[in-house]
Amino acid sequence: MSSFTIGLGVLGGVVLAGVVGWNAWTTRRLTPRQAETVERTEPVEAPPPQEPVLDDGALMATVPPLPVPERRPGLDALVDALAPIAVEAPIPGEAAIAALPATRRAGSKPFAIEGLNESTNHWETPHAGERYVAFQAGVQLANRLGALNEIEFSEFVMKTQAFADAINGLAEFPEMLHEVGRARELDQFAGGHDAQLGFTLRARQAAWSPGYVHQNASRLGFVSGAIPGRMVLPASQPGHPPILVLTFDTQAALAEDPTQAAIREVTLSLDVPQVHRAEQPFLRMRDAAMALAEGMDGVITDDNGQVIRPEALDVIGADLERLYDMLESRDLAAGSSLARRLFS
Repeated sequence: MSSFTIGLGVLGGVVLAGVVGWNAWTTRRLTPRQAETVERTEPVEAPPPQEPVLDDGALMATVPPLPVPERRPGLDALVDALAPIAVEAPIPGEAAIAALPATRRAGSKPFAIEGLNESTNHWETPHAGERYVAFQAGVQLANRLGALNEIEFSEFVMKTQAFADAINGLAEFPEMLHEVGRARELDQFAGGHDAQLGFTLRARQAAWSPGYVHQNASRLGFVSGAIPGRMVLPASQPGHPPILVLTFDTQAALAEDPTQAAIREVTLSLDVPQVHRAEQPFLRMRDAAMALAEGMDGVITDDNGQVIRPEALDVIGADLERLYDMLESRDLAAGSSLARRLFS
């Protein structure tokens, strides 16, 4: 065999090895990153609910007590148009419940009726077995769908009057134009002080599988939400909205073979007025985004795909502090029951 033939054989082997290596590298690059399999030899106690345990110090597991004073939940003249309903004698809760309207909305605005409990002297939604010496109806002045309008106010009046007639009560209504004017002013304030932040985490190279996203987010305290492709960082107070929400492609989450579902981006969002300031939500959002970017080989961008620099995050944080101050100055502190109602 000539040296030329041997050389061709060697060259062919090198080329073949190169092709095989290239195919292997390409296949690995295109295969979504998978969650690591962790073998456990003994049961591990789960962390207490609502107190996520976070590793690597990315987020603090212990959340400080919430010092924001909570106004009484329920109807409030600050965000509701109210109509008192007088009665001649105490009304049983069963009778009040039977007289309640079928729906709890007037147009796009929440509508409610409360009774003054004879024994506790507290306003509450009517309950069976209780007696009520007075009632009040209320309709919310504004929400994220806009301000209360004349048509919605008229529906509020009709529903309230029907309830009053059913219990033989006397309703007294506020002046419509005054309440509509209050609604517009409140809506204008809310529109100028609403904030919903979002960061997009994009994969630098290999895509992620749903399991890989879940594993990395779980290390930061996120838990699965009720909707596929959604994870949440729970609030420290049970029943409160989540601090942060992480979302990714629903179809990928529902794929028959999740290991082959490719996710190239996830979104981390914060609904500012819904979360107490004391939860330090933006700090935790920033730390979570940075931890996920480092752990998943991703980059933090805005909705337009522009990379967000650390100095830009500092500016956003300073702006949020001013927003918190403005909300508190109007007795609408972020995370309070009234703020959660107004910004919904």
